Amino acid sequence: MWRQPRAVLAVAFACIIAFMGIGLVDPILKSIAHSLGASPSQTALLFTGYMAVMGVSMLVTGVVSSRLGVKRTLLLGLVIIIAGAGLAGVQGTIGGVIGFRALWGLGNALFIATALTAIVSSARGSVKESVIFYEMALGVGIAAGPLIGGVLGAISWRGPFFGVAALMTMALVVTYYLLPPTSPVTQVTSIRDPFRALRHRGLLTVAVAALLYNFGFFSLLAFTPFPLDMGAHGVGLIFFGWGLALAFTSVVVAPRLQRRFGTVVTLLVALAALALILAIMAVWTDSRMVLATCVVAAGAFMGVNNTLITETVMKVAPVERGVASAAYNFVRFSGGAVAPWLAGRLGESINAHVPFWVGAAGVLLSVGVLASGARFLAHVDAEAERESSPGEAAAVTVGDA
Repeated sequence: MWRQPRAVLAVAFACIIAFMGIGLVDPILKSIAHSLGASPSQTALLFTGYMAVMGVSMLVTGVVSSRLGVKRTLLLGLVIIIAGAGLAGVQGTIGGVIGFRALWGLGNALFIATALTAIVSSARGSVKESVIFYEMALGVGIAAGPLIGGVLGAISWRGPFFGVAALMTMALVVTYYLLPPTSPVTQVTSIRDPFRALRHRGLLTVAVAALLYNFGFFSLLAFTPFPLDMGAHGVGLIFFGWGLALAFTSVVVAPRLQRRFGTVVTLLVALAALALILAIMAVWTDSRMVLATCVVAAGAFMGVNNTLITETVMKVAPVERGVASAAYNFVRFSGGAVAPWLAGRLGESINAHVPFWVGAAGVLLSVGVLASGARFLAHVDAEAERESSPGEAAAVTVGDA
């Protein structure tokens, strides 16, 4: 798995930069709010607009990539991310930053929806090993995002946006020269295919559970910097620890727990533990020590959830993986986009404890949805490992965020 051609390494590098965007703005939320006179709920729209556009765009990424080919779709996504990040950094109003952050979401959708396709088509090893390699890139990017955001954000809130634009330009050059040309597929995808895929109860169960999980994910990611009330560097270090925990468990711990206890049981326990952590944060919201510790601990359980959900979506429905990915991401991103805004709004209008209670409730509901639909997921662990053709694989991203 670790001896990969240059093309795979090029896409993995671009994936790391792309996934930095999930946590990159976290350390600078308070700086943006202060500099542009924005409220927490307005600042949270940096996540909401990004996620909403990314979710809706997932419906057309298959259509685009099936016509342009994988390489052109990746390059198009990278160009849009560069434009969105760079233009967001020069804005003078919160509305302008939100708008170009949403454009960034469109680019991210085009990129991440085809990144695993490119990796599987060029990688050595099985599809499962390709997924783990992809998850490793995801984890490194998520971990590095808050750290780089904190360092650059300590200089100016505009720094992280310009940093992403510069790094993505490097990724664009590397991808252009190292990834071999790819041709459009012979059978193009329809925009209706993801909706048809949601008729499969297993896929719908996982998608709805992920939507509810996002309420916990974004209560932690988009709101915690406000009660922490620390500088960009301090918040960045805390969420760097969160990202490291997420990366380690997603690559190392999740496969071992899956082999020993099964996918559904492991998911249920990980989600229940995350709900408990959010409840602790709701009770001790005034303690920086408790919040910081819980953020890092939550990353460990989120990493387990991310990897197992990825594999489950790829196996649960008898449809092409690209179609399953589009359907799943549409539900969880577009539906879960309200979660960051809601967390900020509840914190403003009621108190800082409520967003974490709502997040815990959302994750508990996710446990209930998965448990009630467990019979539709029972075949996931029993399904034999299959090699897939390059056109069948597609990325299934998290929390990404």
